[in-house]
Amino acid sequence: MGMRILLGLLLAAGLSLAAGPARAHPHVWITATSELLYAADGTITGVRHAWTFDDMFSAYAVQGLESKTKGAYTREELTPLAQTNVESLKEYAYFTFAKADGKKERFQEPVDYFLDYKDTVLTLHFTLPLKNPVKPRQLVLEVFDRSFFIDFQMAKDNPVKLVGAPAGCQMKLERPNDGTASAQKLNEQTFLNGENSNFGMMFANKIMVDCP
Repeated sequence: MGMRILLGLLLAAGLSLAAGPARAHPHVWITATSELLYAADGTITGVRHAWTFDDMFSAYAVQGLESKTKGAYTREELTPLAQTNVESLKEYAYFTFAKADGKKERFQEPVDYFLDYKDTVLTLHFTLPLKNPVKPRQLVLEVFDRSFFIDFQMAKDNPVKLVGAPAGCQMKLERPNDGTASAQKLNEQTFLNGENSNFGMMFANKIMVDCP
């Protein structure tokens, strides 16, 4: 099933994207904010994400979930779904890719994760600790889905924050050009085969932090 059961949410919702005719990408839209976390000595220790899913995906995800209040879900009621999310993310490297001074860095499994439900949409919060905290002159963090099953867009307001960064660090965000229209012309199989398997790199959000 691969990306068609992304995050476990589609399974939880009972939605099968494998049935019926092939569908153009993307299937899921996420509005994201990210925080880069720094220790007192100036090393980068990890990244904290908040990913807000689109209305339709959120509706599918909560189908069948029990709640005390109809149409509302507490953080506790969403805990099993949050766990399914983060466990499913591991296969896709959490859609988060980091380089410190050009060297690839790895993340540990997510911590401090939870889901909240507000205004009919779900937001997944989680922290990715770096396996080895680093203190580079330049950090590049990219958030994207290689297959473009998901369209990640950084929030318009305050998309990225540096938490505890040393004085003098400068952050720049490069947003992807909007290629969704051209992507709609390609069907599911196109993205699963050959050179288009990394099509999503065209839509990467790139965060660059330069420190003295």
